[in-house]
Amino acid sequence: VQLQAFGGGLVQAGGSLRLSCVVSGRTFITYTTGWFRQAPGKEREFVASINWGGGSSTYYADSVKGRFTISRDNAKNTVYLQMNSLKPEDTAVYYCAADQKTLMGLTSVATMTPDYWGKGTLVTVSS
Repeated sequence: VQLQAFGGGLVQAGGSLRLSCVVSGRTFITYTTGWFRQAPGKEREFVASINWGGGSSTYYADSVKGRFTISRDNAKNTVYLQMNSLKPEDTAVYYCAADQKTLMGLTSVATMTPDYWGKGTLVTVSS
């Protein structure tokens, strides 16, 4: 399984960006997928997740709730992260990830632990 994230860039505070992540393979629909980020000098942290199947359940970190929206398009094997009202503290490398254990009931959309990671895409928010 390979994940490829893109869509990062430089944006001013208050602006918006949409990240995309394409997941290879024919089992995308069985993965809970999510986004994590790592700011300079900090540990990687969870941002948002969406459950396998139709994506009826989502979960967000408190720091992004109300500003970011995660969605998925199973026909395109793609998960999106729409980021609005961006703040300088959102500056980080953003990684997409997939968890195949939710399907088996071992994890949930709120407790996803990735089995697969993509390479990151850098988001820089200027003040």
